[in-house]
Amino acid sequence: MSKAERYKELRTEIASVVGGETSMTARYATAACLLHQAFDYFFWTGFYLVDPLKPRELVIGPYQGTLGCLRIPFDKGVCGACADREEAIVVEDVHAFPGHIACDSRSNSEIVVPVFDGNGVLAAVLDVDSTEIGSFDEEDRVGLEAICADLLTV
Repeated sequence: MSKAERYKELRTEIASVVGGETSMTARYATAACLLHQAFDYFFWTGFYLVDPLKPRELVIGPYQGTLGCLRIPFDKGVCGACADREEAIVVEDVHAFPGHIACDSRSNSEIVVPVFDGNGVLAAVLDVDSTEIGSFDEEDRVGLEAICADLLTV
């Protein structure tokens, strides 16, 4: 099965599991779990939520993997840059990304995708790290963006 086909299958699987669930925590946790198990190069997979009390700061949400950073300001790291720009960011080598935050020194590449609520307001970011350099590509971006778009609508 190609990577694109696997993402399509995962999108359907996640939507069927979270369909009708009103808890965003449950939706995020389910997506993080299923995504993390789907690809062997996903070292850390999880969500950082926009803190409603500190709207320019992300706070850790449901995730799979090693310990994550608890809070990330919008002006720090790949997650902060994604939140600030409100667009997906694929980083081939995190060590070359200005201001990268090393929550786990074994991470070498990363993709971060924004999650928007029903009104188009940033609600969270999906962060996926890999121990290998260059793990993520356009297929990952497209697949993860589609899954993230579904999280608040199914």
